[in-house]
Amino acid sequence: MNLAENLERTARARGRSAAMTVGDRVTTFAALDLDSRAVAGLLAGRGVRPGDRVGMLVPNVPEFAAIYYAILRLGAVVVPLDPLLDEHEVAHHLEDSGSRALVAGDTTGPAVGAAARSVGADILVLGPGGLRDLVTDAASLDRIEPRAAGDTAAIVYTSGSTGRPRGAELTHGNLVRNCEVVVNDVLQLTSEDVVFGGLPLFHSFGQSVGLNAAVRAGACLALLPRFAGEAALRTLQDQLVTVMQGLPAMYAAMLEQPHRSDYDLSRLRVGVSGGAAMPVGVLLGFEDAFDCLVLEGYGLSETSPVVSFNRRDRRRVGSIGMPVKGVELRVADERGAGVEDGEPGELQVRGHNVMKGYWGRPDDTAAAFLDGWLRTGDVGMRDEDGFFYVVDRTTELINRGGQWVYPREVEEVLHEHPDVVEAAVIGLPHPTLGEEIGAVVTLRPFAGTTGNDLRDFVKARVAAYKYPRTVDIVDAMPKTATGKILKRAIRLETRA
Repeated sequence: MNLAENLERTARARGRSAAMTVGDRVTTFAALDLDSRAVAGLLAGRGVRPGDRVGMLVPNVPEFAAIYYAILRLGAVVVPLDPLLDEHEVAHHLEDSGSRALVAGDTTGPAVGAAARSVGADILVLGPGGLRDLVTDAASLDRIEPRAAGDTAAIVYTSGSTGRPRGAELTHGNLVRNCEVVVNDVLQLTSEDVVFGGLPLFHSFGQSVGLNAAVRAGACLALLPRFAGEAALRTLQDQLVTVMQGLPAMYAAMLEQPHRSDYDLSRLRVGVSGGAAMPVGVLLGFEDAFDCLVLEGYGLSETSPVVSFNRRDRRRVGSIGMPVKGVELRVADERGAGVEDGEPGELQVRGHNVMKGYWGRPDDTAAAFLDGWLRTGDVGMRDEDGFFYVVDRTTELINRGGQWVYPREVEEVLHEHPDVVEAAVIGLPHPTLGEEIGAVVTLRPFAGTTGNDLRDFVKARVAAYKYPRTVDIVDAMPKTATGKILKRAIRLETRA
């Protein structure tokens, strides 16, 4: 079982079909497979062997896929990194993973070359001509190294929203099964589909639900190297995209475009959202604007990433749906005992998608599991019909004088205001209560709403202890590379 076999299989069956597009540039499955074999030969010539870790610092371009599958073809382990990391962060990730080499894009390579060399990693930098500048003299490697289901395929670093990133070890079995579930159970992908490729490929969402699923199904992945609302709408229209994949912030950005009605998105049959909680108003607004069903799901880097999803015939707005095939999801108390439907508890996962562990961190790995169940750190609940809901992160609950407040509940109310684009509710230090409730929001252009207006808006709709006493209006939220609002940064900025 080697994840790279998916590319070889699809290239044999649909070699002339488009595997990826970037604007007018089209890469066929046959070309992608040949490039992958050439890169594998180059890396083998540099001494990369099965089990070695190889870092990648490449944006959303076809070269990412060729390098990704080349590393897997060798039986080596992919360590995909955010191209926006600075030198110190790159050095940390390479050293932490023990990477033997780093392959970097032409715009990022020169800046991180010193970081790679400082930790003893070989550095390969794509030139202006892409892969051709690297593989000119490399012998193609046609053999795919056999791997067992439990062998590590990728080390995906967590976003670090609550601390220093840790590398989740995802196996070939994890990633093969997860992309199969996406293709067959969640999206019913076929070779006729065109999938939006605006999710960052270094992240597990972009890898499994985007890249790996599209390759498995023989679908085309329409890449967008740098996301922006209008550019996304143009890509959806021009590339005749049928399946939209994105974070809630991406859907909101497209919805906010003043000329959104000018774009023809009639080929779009379904949208899927994950990576963060989707505000109900954004989901329904996108469906109304573009006549496209949006299905919200749930997952983590540690779960390859898909855990649960709504389906076309089994959907409940505001929920994260039901577990995908072969995965169990439960709501449990701190001792691991199940709680009654409708009661909050920690979401815990068990199944083929759960990581092997955190790379090189046995104590963290042990702490992440309880009786064989992965502890997600998310507070959730299940209704009587079996639909699951994320209430909040356990680390973000606010204790206001002994009364617990779920930030997401208050954020949903803020999103009901027509001028609010994004909202984050946080706990602020208070001398007697311990924590007080505060909110930070971004507004639509030229909105005249004030913080006091928003405070009163929420106050009229929630219990007296839940409304934010202060509401700050900002131009932009601090976010992780994957688009999640970084509440830890807001908290620090507010306290300063």
